Amino acid sequence: MKKFLYIAAAALISSCSPFQKALKSEDVKVKYDLAEKLYNEGDYKRANRLLEQVVPQYAGKPQGERVVYFHANAYYQTKDYYLAAYQFDRFSKSYPKSDKAEEAAFLGAKSYYMLSPKYSLDQKETNTAVDKLQLFINNYPDSEYLDEANKLIHELRTKLEKKDFEIAKQYNRISDYKAAIKSFDNFLSNYPGTVFREDAMYYRMLSSYNLAVNSIYAKMEERLNHTKESYNTLKRYYPDTKYADEAEKMMAEVEQELQQFSK
Repeated sequence: MKKFLYIAAAALISSCSPFQKALKSEDVKVKYDLAEKLYNEGDYKRANRLLEQVVPQYAGKPQGERVVYFHANAYYQTKDYYLAAYQFDRFSKSYPKSDKAEEAAFLGAKSYYMLSPKYSLDQKETNTAVDKLQLFINNYPDSEYLDEANKLIHELRTKLEKKDFEIAKQYNRISDYKAAIKSFDNFLSNYPGTVFREDAMYYRMLSSYNLAVNSIYAKMEERLNHTKESYNTLKRYYPDTKYADEAEKMMAEVEQELQQFSK
């Protein structure tokens, strides 16, 4: 019985709190004043519950700019990045000359970055984040956020490269060596400065080797020579490659197999 009374009392106190009163109030200024107070105190979740009611009431008014920014940033601070991205985009379009325009553009782009999933999943948000961050850099080339924006783009592009690299590797794992070779050729062409360049060259050679040694006799010589070309390319760009032992072992077998064609 006592426990029930405590719960009831707590519920009554809560229902009579300034926050609950503001939520139920018809006075927009009451909502706005408390929302700003909660926002400044870092209570973004409760602030946004009030701001959701306030924002439509201030559309087109002088306070509208401030309210919409608070609304967007409160979503960002509570890690609701989908709504943060949407609200920052809305702010940027509505108030392009605002003192907060640059910061809003950056945080909106960064919200998409925060939505980017691990490389093995669909990368729609990653591509959107790259586009948004690049647009921000183009629009604000002297921004204080420039270094961070470039760092985020580099991280996102590396993720996209890793996805394509792993797709090419998967073809080799399932023994579709022709598709693997084509995928690695496309990868190296599309990402000439990739951090996976050495790896891609080695796995391109491995795919070529696997295709060659599993070929019918009539096609084997040509494919073995293609493997030699892949090996020479790897050694030309990476003379001290980390794959030296594996590559040399494959080449020894390739040379041995080619001897039968020189007789």
